Amino acid sequence: MTTTFTSTKYKGIKNSEIKYMDAFRTYFFLVIGAFLMIIPLIWMLFSALKTPAQFLTTQLSLAMPENPQWKNFTQRVWEMNPKLQLGILNSIIISFSTIIVGSFVSSLAAFAYSKLHFPGKNKLFLAELATMMIPFAVIMIPQFIMYARIGWLNTWYPLMIPGMLGNVSMIFFLRQYMSGIPTSIVESARIDGAGFFRIYWQIILPNAKPAIAAQAILWFMGAWNDYFAPSIYLNEPKKLTVQVMISQLNAMYAIQTDYPLLLTASLIALLPVLIIFMIFQKQIIASVAMTGLK
Repeated sequence: MTTTFTSTKYKGIKNSEIKYMDAFRTYFFLVIGAFLMIIPLIWMLFSALKTPAQFLTTQLSLAMPENPQWKNFTQRVWEMNPKLQLGILNSIIISFSTIIVGSFVSSLAAFAYSKLHFPGKNKLFLAELATMMIPFAVIMIPQFIMYARIGWLNTWYPLMIPGMLGNVSMIFFLRQYMSGIPTSIVESARIDGAGFFRIYWQIILPNAKPAIAAQAILWFMGAWNDYFAPSIYLNEPKKLTVQVMISQLNAMYAIQTDYPLLLTASLIALLPVLIIFMIFQKQIIASVAMTGLK
């Protein structure tokens, strides 16, 4: 004798209809959440297309302004801050060079922690993780003094060299990810005569590309948006990053209530992050999905 239990809430409704209702509810809340996330960007774009007078006199709205000022993007922001292009180029050089080299070094360290055996491996890994608990405010002054003594102030070295030596959070994430790759593959490759670097390059790295891409994008967002470190270590105008230049633009034009100009510069600085995310979004989704399965 078989007894079937049916919830009174869905009594008389087919299973297909229940699945449809659940899917509709899920996507409804996802659409609402996405819309709430996009609203600030839409407001920034439409506000950047206004004149300063329109920005101050019109009420808060998400409507396209009359006579949109596209010249704010194509002409005006570059004329008011001629060095903005240089700041974008500086940020690109610093971010990409740091992340490309740092991701390679971090993946090598993660491979060593996950697949190799050597004395003190776990203790060394825990010591690296412990550094994540130290706030930057604690080491800021000692770092500044050290960089000053070795002649790194007003150079890009403090912004690039530490990152090129590896990212602790990326090492931790990749170690967990690579631990899910069967060790038997590594052992078989060793029996066939493959060296450790060849195993890393031809076996581990191709399988870990989604995880590396996801972490590299998150790292790029942090490096691109970094304001604090460049403002501390850089003084020469031609070496400043885009975030520092936007802050200087704010100091110059916020007093004049030229907020559309500031929003225009902020949107231009946001574009590289959006482009990188759009290009590598498949890798991010694949990394999250595969990590969840493991």
